[in-house]
Amino acid sequence: MNRFHKLDKMTSTRCAVCKYFRRRCPPDCIFAPYFPNNDPQKFTCVHRFYGASNIGKMLEEMHVHLRADAVDSLYYEAKCRIQDPVYGCVGIISSLHQQIQIAQSQLAKAQAELSFLDANLAAAEPTPSHSEPLVQPNGVVDHSLDDPLHTWFY
Repeated sequence: MNRFHKLDKMTSTRCAVCKYFRRRCPPDCIFAPYFPNNDPQKFTCVHRFYGASNIGKMLEEMHVHLRADAVDSLYYEAKCRIQDPVYGCVGIISSLHQQIQIAQSQLAKAQAELSFLDANLAAAEPTPSHSEPLVQPNGVVDHSLDDPLHTWFY
């Protein structure tokens, strides 16, 4: 029983990569922080397209603070490539780009319609006729004496 307990403890501390290759996981394993043993599919998916050796080289060459994002990106790209073997994530990007263009054209059309409606509304507003005196904001009544077309004398 002691031997099985020791084996179980060793197995649970290995990362998904070391578990995949059935080897001991060294304390300084470059894969351990990014491929935990509770998510073996993450490594299997990435390994299928990039290979463990290439992944290890990429991780070693980049700064530590960028590695988690790089592994997440590789995983996302690999999953997209599984779903769409020809285009992968580029197919998703082009589809989103097309949706943005459609939304922008719909927005421009809606803005043009609003401008048209605003212009029609402004044209349809009644304007005071010359026969009605205008009341200024200060309360003075303007009888349009300055209008040359309005004859105020006979």
